[in-house]
Amino acid sequence: MTTINLPLDGKIVPYTLTGTPIALVKRDAKAFPRIAFAAAHVVADPLADNDPWLTPAIDWERTLAFRHRLWDLGLGVAEAMDTAQRGMVLGWPEARDLIRRALSEAAGRKDALIACGAGTDHLTPGPDVTVDTILRAYEEQIETVEAAGGRIILMASRALAAAAKGPDDYIRVYDRILRQVKEPVIIHWLGEMFDPALEGYWGNGDHIQAMSTCLEVIEAHADKVDGIKISLLSKEKEVAMRRRLPKGVRMYTGDDFNYAELIAGDEEGHSDALLGIFDAIAPAASAALEALGRKSNHEFFDLLEPTVPLSRHIFKAPTRFYKTGVVFLAYLNGLQDHFVMVGGQQSTRSLTHLAELFRLADKARVLADPELATARMKQVLAVHGVN
Repeated sequence: MTTINLPLDGKIVPYTLTGTPIALVKRDAKAFPRIAFAAAHVVADPLADNDPWLTPAIDWERTLAFRHRLWDLGLGVAEAMDTAQRGMVLGWPEARDLIRRALSEAAGRKDALIACGAGTDHLTPGPDVTVDTILRAYEEQIETVEAAGGRIILMASRALAAAAKGPDDYIRVYDRILRQVKEPVIIHWLGEMFDPALEGYWGNGDHIQAMSTCLEVIEAHADKVDGIKISLLSKEKEVAMRRRLPKGVRMYTGDDFNYAELIAGDEEGHSDALLGIFDAIAPAASAALEALGRKSNHEFFDLLEPTVPLSRHIFKAPTRFYKTGVVFLAYLNGLQDHFVMVGGQQSTRSLTHLAELFRLADKARVLADPELATARMKQVLAVHGVN
C-alpha cells in the first residue's frame, strides 16, 4: 500500500491509500436510464506567454481530448458552462471558439451528446444595459451556437439580474428568446452560491417565489423547453420544482451535494443530470448509470454514494471556487500535465483543502492511478514546502 504525508489540522500526518480505482470502461449512453451531461473544464496552456489574470490561454488538444473521454464513457458534454470558467476569466470570444471546436469534434462521432451554453456574458452589467440590450446579447450568442449546429443551454444572465426591475422583466426576456430558438433548450438557473451576481434571479430573493416565475415561463413555452437545470444545492427545492414541471419537461439536477438520490429518484419521478462533478468523477458516474440501467440500485449507490463527500468538499463554500478542485483531480489523474488554470484560479483553495480532496478521492475510488496521483500530490506538497 502507498503512504503519503499530508497536512491535517495543522500537522503533517501519514495517509495510506486504500481505494481500488474504478475501471475506465467505454459505454454507450443508450445503456443509461438517465440523460447525463458533464459540465467540462478547459485545460490551460502553461507555456503561453500571457498575463493569466487578463488573457486566457487554452491547450486545445488536451481540452478536446477530455471531451472525447467523456463521450467514450457515455456521458454528454455541457460545453462552455461555469465549470469551464465561463464568465470567470473565460470570456465570450474564448467560449465561442470552444463551442465551435467542440461541436466540430462531436460531429465526427455518432455517439456524442453535446449542448452549449448561450448567455450574455459579453455584456458588462451597468446602468446603460437595458432589457433590450440583454435580449440582443442573448440573440447573438444563440445565433452563434445554432449556426454551428449546437443545442442551447440558456444560461442565467448577470446583466439581467442587475437590470431587471422584477419578475416581469424575466418573463419578457425568456418569452422572446424561447419563441425564437430552433430546438428545445435547457434553462439553467444557477444559484447565488455559485455566482453571487445572480442573487435574486427570476426577480425574487426567495427561491420558492422565484420558482413560481420560472415555472410560469416554462409552462408558457413547454414545447421549447427540454428541461431545466437548477443549481441551488437543495434537494428539497429541486424535488418540489420537479413535481411541478409540465409533462415532458426534464429536471436536470445541478445539485452537487445530493445528486445520487436525486438521479435515483422516487415513486413520483427522478432527475436527469447536468453536473460539474461528473467532470471529476466520470468513470464512477458512468459505471453507476450503467448499473442503474440494469436496475441494480444497490450497485448504483455503492458506486456513486462514496463520491458525494468528495463532491461536497470540492463544492464547499465559497462554492464558486469549485473549479479548482475539478482541475486538481484532472491533474492527479494524468488528464493534464500541470495544475495550472486560466486566470491563475489554482490559487483559490488551500493546500489543506487539496490534501483532503486527495484523501476523499482515494476513498471514492476515483484516483485512476494511485501511484501517479501520489507522485503528483507530492510535487504539489513540495511547492508548498512540505517534503
